[in-house]
Amino acid sequence: MTSELSALAVRGLTKRFDRPAVDALDLTVRAGEFYALLGPNGAGKTTTLRMVAGLLRPDAGTVSIFGIDALADPVSAKQIMAWVSDEPMIYDKLTPLEYLEFVAGLWGIDPRTSEKSARNLLVSLGLEPHLNERCEGFSKGMRQKVALAGALVHDPRLIILDEPLTGLDALSARHVKGLLQERVRAGGTVIMTTHILEVAERMADRIGVIATGRLIAEGTLAELRARNGSNDTTLEDMFIALVDTEAAAA
Repeated sequence: MTSELSALAVRGLTKRFDRPAVDALDLTVRAGEFYALLGPNGAGKTTTLRMVAGLLRPDAGTVSIFGIDALADPVSAKQIMAWVSDEPMIYDKLTPLEYLEFVAGLWGIDPRTSEKSARNLLVSLGLEPHLNERCEGFSKGMRQKVALAGALVHDPRLIILDEPLTGLDALSARHVKGLLQERVRAGGTVIMTTHILEVAERMADRIGVIATGRLIAEGTLAELRARNGSNDTTLEDMFIALVDTEAAAA
């Protein structure tokens, strides 16, 4: 598969801090799929996504977003993707509608278009009763939903999420998952890290497992089960076995 046919193609991606955080990683996410990137704490998931999103410069390797060299042309790459971290950063003194209108303005979107899009996004996330309240009084879950809506207001082709369900109650999590599934059904691409393995098991088209900065397993749930030799193994059991095997070999 070539990078032109992929939403994301990472080759030889490397980043060192005190030790290798990401170690010559190769990763491909297909256009139109929901891809879950799993791994234990310190495996390199967030570092990988931050490099893909252009927030961290790799020591080596390449990042291609729909065929665009994201390291050589970061502006073009960022125009077609969105990044949502596990720590939402929004402007507390703005209402959700004002915040989305502000973000849309940064993207140069016509206010007549952005207003309807912003309202629809916020309503789909269950924030309709709070459209005109200042964000300063919002819970973390509400702030996370506002941040997600802000990331989607320019209709990105690739959505990158780092633990987007952390701290969300069941209803908020359902709103977020529903919106992401709608985006994928409409042809968008999602790559998400999560420690909630049931979410990956239910939502992901393909799953990648990363440990010590390297991809140690990848495939559909059925493919991972076939590799494990059992058709009814849970993702949790497979994940633990893979990580334990990798740790023992290190």
